[in-house]
Amino acid sequence: MNKDIFRSISILILIIILAGCGTPPATPTPSISVTATNEPEAVPPTVSLTPDPCSSPQLEVEVQKVHAHMREFDDASVLASNMPREQLSDSISELQRIRREAADEPIPACLHDLKAHQVEHMNSVINTLIAFMGGADQQNLDQGIAAARDQHDEYTLELAKVLGLTVVPANPATAPSATPTP
Repeated sequence: MNKDIFRSISILILIIILAGCGTPPATPTPSISVTATNEPEAVPPTVSLTPDPCSSPQLEVEVQKVHAHMREFDDASVLASNMPREQLSDSISELQRIRREAADEPIPACLHDLKAHQVEHMNSVINTLIAFMGGADQQNLDQGIAAARDQHDEYTLELAKVLGLTVVPANPATAPSATPTP
């Protein structure tokens, strides 16, 4: 009797082991039926392991890529603005190199306006320096400088907007006082 129980348990264990080693039962393949309707079929959302470059904190990384070009350009343009006319060609070449790198930098769609302001500003600075080298009159140079300054301000405002920062004017307007000061 003891032998019969041992044999029954052994056979039961052997059946369980063999069942575990077998292939899993086939799962039915879902069938897709195509019907002629004018309604678009719902497409299930896709899951991506790539982080969204326009979401925080990835956005800040992407902005720094764009802003690095602007910082380099600003430094080079300050040097160029202090060069004699005869020595400007090397500085202009350097500014053009920086502008090309900035223009070629791949960016996410959310930074399109920032990059557009950046490249527009860079073009204005370069064109104004080229005009200065070519002997343009002072009025045209002043217009170019003013346009470049306005475009730099637009870039800065867009940068603040993208980063969610509040812009405070450097020289806030003071309210007139109630009593005149002597």
